[in-house]
Order: sequence, then C-alpha cells, then structure tokens
Amino acid sequence: MPHARAVQIEAHGGPEVLKLVEVEVGDPGPGEVRIRHHAIGLNFIDVYQRTGLYPMTLPARLGMEGAGVVEAVGAGVTHLSVGDRVAYASQPPGSYCDVRVMPAMNVCRLPDAISFEEGAAMMLKGLTVQYLLKHCRPVEGLQPGDFVLLHAAAGGVGLIACQWARALGLRLIGTAGSDDKCALALANGAEHCINYRRDNFVERVRAITGGKGVKVVYDSVGKDTWDGSLDCLAPFGLMVSFGNASGAVPPFAPGILGPKGSLYVTRQTLFTHISSRERTQAMADDLFRVVTSGQVKIHVAQRYALDQVQEAHRALQARQTTGSTVLLP
Repeated sequence: MPHARAVQIEAHGGPEVLKLVEVEVGDPGPGEVRIRHHAIGLNFIDVYQRTGLYPMTLPARLGMEGAGVVEAVGAGVTHLSVGDRVAYASQPPGSYCDVRVMPAMNVCRLPDAISFEEGAAMMLKGLTVQYLLKHCRPVEGLQPGDFVLLHAAAGGVGLIACQWARALGLRLIGTAGSDDKCALALANGAEHCINYRRDNFVERVRAITGGKGVKVVYDSVGKDTWDGSLDCLAPFGLMVSFGNASGAVPPFAPGILGPKGSLYVTRQTLFTHISSRERTQAMADDLFRVVTSGQVKIHVAQRYALDQVQEAHRALQARQTTGSTVLLP
C-alpha cells in the first residue's frame, strides 16, 4: 500500500502539536477519489480545530482545502476522472498531506486558467465569500450603492470579498490592523478601510455612512468586534458572524437587538451551504466565473513547505499574514 506524509495532532494545543507523520493511503471506495496534492490551503478553521475551540476526535489530521490531480476514482463517482485537475473545500479534515483518499462530493474540476496554488487558496475562502454576498442578505436586500462592513479585510477571505463586492456595486468598508493592510484592502476594491488599532471603527463607520450605518456586517473576528459591529448596523440590519479569530462571542441577551434597530443576527458555516453536490458545483461555478473573468484575483502571499506547517500556523494565528497562505507538498 502506498505511503504519504500527513500532518497529525495527538492533542489540542499550540502549533507545536502539529506533527508530520507517514501514513498509508489505499484505494478510493464508493463515492471517493484519491488526490495527489500540488498545493494545500491554510485557513483559520484549522487553528480552531488545532486548539480545540472546534473539538476533534484525536488523533486527527488537519486541513480543509487543497488542489491537485485525481489519481483514482471510486465506484459511483461520475463527475471526475483520473488525471483531472481539481480543487476542493471539504469535510472531513485531512488536506495537510501529499496524497489522500476523500469523499468526491465537494471536489470540483479546476479550470485550466486557474493554477493549483490559486485553487488551493480560493476554494474555502472564495466559496465563503460567495455565500456571504449572495445568500446572507438583509431583509431589505442589497443593491448597488449599499454600504457593507467587513472585518479582516486584508486576509484571504477579505481580499476576495473586497473585489467581489466591488464587482457587485457594493460600497465595502473594511477594517484591518495596520496602515499597510488597509492599503492592500483599498487596492483590492474596498471603498474605505479603517485601521482598528488606531481608530474607533464604530465612529468611522457612522461618519462614512452619514450616521445611517451599514446594511450588513460580515464578521469573522468574533469576541473583539461583536459589540461594535452591532452598533454599526442600520435599522433592520444583518449581523453575519462566520468566525472567531479573537475568540468565541460570549452569550448575549437577544433583547438588545430591539433598541439597536430591530437587528437580525445569524451564525453561518460554509459546510451547510455545500451540503450537496449540486449546491457545491453551482457555488464553485460562480466563483470560477469571477476569477477567470479577472474581476477577482487570488492573492497567494505566503508559501510554506509541508514540513514548515508549525511556522505557517504561528504566522496565521499572530495575524502576520495577508491574502492567502498555501502549503506545498
């Protein structure tokens, strides 16, 4: 049976728990494929799983995103063939490896115009942006010219969202932790970007919108931005929580939403949206369209070898990265 390298954790903890081990890789069963990776995506959900914020059964392998070539196809898989260039965002975790056998449902053919590195950097993040902008809309809808607020605007999700929002005619206000990161968000389509380490983002959002607030806040930061985000919303606005980079949002009283403007709150996860082959492909087709058209460019700003995974996690968790990070087998 062929062997491969894979990153595994035996316990939850810091980057030091990430260990490169040798594993056996068999043939795909029904509904599965075997993929040899050319690039692997790094995401904040990997940090949540490593630390135990999202507990996993141990020992566990990490990684939700990758791109490569199909080596073998199991029974019942009709949308993929041996030799296909593919990319995916998928459960279960395990993309931090050379080769893996995995469910085929969320694996999509990668257009020739998109590189493996771009594919590995764009699937989880790009599909996240797709559902945020297309499916997480306020009760009064979103029209060109409307203001929206996005935290972590210079990250992997953020840079895709800045560009895609601009393509849709939305006026995106971003936040980031330095002037350089703000400049990057602005260069990628944000109309405004607020350095939250220097400025009060609630006051700045109110000033930018003439006191009206934004229709939607897209928040992957969590605890540190929650209260302020609610105060940025216009009446009937929608608070979309989709991450916890600063820690989980503490319990709150729903009664506060009324006086703040009869607000709506939702907690989203990508894997609800890609729960079927048809939904996955439709969302991926939309993502591939905006990338191949040039409306959205994928920024791969950091590259690490697979055996440098601890260093990659340290940089990501310390918010020292911009755009997307990939591991290279």
